Order: sequence, then C-alpha cells, then structure tokens
Amino acid sequence: MSNEMSSLEREIEETRQHLAVTIDQLLYRAHPKTIVSREVNSVKAHYVDLETGRPRTDNILKTVGAVAGVVVLFAVIRKISR
Repeated sequence: MSNEMSSLEREIEETRQHLAVTIDQLLYRAHPKTIVSREVNSVKAHYVDLETGRPRTDNILKTVGAVAGVVVLFAVIRKISR
C-alpha cells in the first residue's frame, strides 16, 4: 500500500511539474512583448531573407505597387467627388 501511495504521489508531482512548465510556456507566448517580437520577425521575413540578409525585392515591389495603387485610387475618388 505504501509503495502504491509513493508511486501515486510521484505521478501527481510529475503532473504538477508538467502543468507548471506548460503554464510558463503559455504565459511566455501570450506576453505582449513576445507577440510583438514574433509579428515583427514575421514581417521582416516577408521583406528580407533571414538566412542571407538580402531584401526580397519581389515582395517589396508588390507592396510599393499596392500602396501606389491605393494612393491613385484615393486621388481619383477625390477628384471625381469635387
């Protein structure tokens, strides 16, 4: 009986440790600075090759084209509305 009890106590302690680690991981992942850092790295990876450090000109040109298109669209709408 004592052997079963110590086995059960050990299992409960292992489960507590596992839950504590899981909660720590969740707190880290949900921390605002971690989220911002992850998103900044995601945006950087879209415009810069992280392995070589070279800019990804295709993605940069797509973004510049989209911004220019929106500016032209607003200019045309503004001119039409006057």
